Amino acid sequence: MKEPTLTFLGTGTSQGIPIIGCKCRVCKSADSRDKRFRASALIRWNGLSILIDAGPDFRSQMLEAGVDHLDAILLTHNHKDHTGGLDDVRSLNYIDRKAMEIYCEPIVLDSLRHEYSYAFAEKKYPGAPEWHIHTISENPFRLRSNADCGELEWVHDKGYLYRQKDGSLIPSDGIIREAEPVTDPAGAGTVGSVPFVDVIPIRGYHDSMPVLGFRFGDIAYITDMSRLGDGEIRKLQGLKHLTLNTVGYHKHHSHFSLDEALALADEIGAKYTWLTHLSHAFPPYEEFSRELSSLCRAKGIRSKVQPAYDSLTIR
Repeated sequence: MKEPTLTFLGTGTSQGIPIIGCKCRVCKSADSRDKRFRASALIRWNGLSILIDAGPDFRSQMLEAGVDHLDAILLTHNHKDHTGGLDDVRSLNYIDRKAMEIYCEPIVLDSLRHEYSYAFAEKKYPGAPEWHIHTISENPFRLRSNADCGELEWVHDKGYLYRQKDGSLIPSDGIIREAEPVTDPAGAGTVGSVPFVDVIPIRGYHDSMPVLGFRFGDIAYITDMSRLGDGEIRKLQGLKHLTLNTVGYHKHHSHFSLDEALALADEIGAKYTWLTHLSHAFPPYEEFSRELSSLCRAKGIRSKVQPAYDSLTIR
């Protein structure tokens, strides 16, 4: 079983970096590590490719990373900087001939129904994205390869249809079902010839909004949180890599401040902690990296804390 890898596709805030019209030294930086798409990450594990969040930069991120297949998309919450690119899965529908398997909480599904009503219409506009929705909670769930899912066919003026064994074509059934629960997560494996991974959600709060982070083996990805739910720290023990969000030095109503992120990194004790969802309130990458090293030494923080950057892969 191969260990999971995580590639940061975006490490910026809801406005990204550079911010439109801003002339600060971070937004004007020539260092590529200071150019930040909206927050998103790609997990590769056990032969599966899993995207976390599909914000407005989804198309550019897929092109930049050379992605031509996804087994699933996990959504942390329903804000536009995390869901605004979902229409662009149409390209993968067409190339991969698969509906996109999307995992999200029911509250996020309600938002998608509103924002993308045409994707849920009984009679879809030809070319609307094809999604299969799996509802999740803070309980572990199993995510399987989509290789054995039905194949789509594009029919001019009709859209995506499914070819049946008798040769007939039928519309998508608009599947919405609960994700497969797991009581004792096995990490990754196969059922028959179909690979799977077990995902452990991490409950947190974005101000008062419930959001989810996710643990994949010894990697955990947490973004857009200002606090963790009760008892969630125990789900984060024994990590090699932890990702945490922070947007600035001062206390924020919906994100960890830098001091809060560092304190949480020390409490969890992962070997490495990577900061994401970074704003231009922090200095340019090289300077911020040195600052973090000094802060961690001064505070005796046992995790090695560094800023993440777009295209960084950890394993």
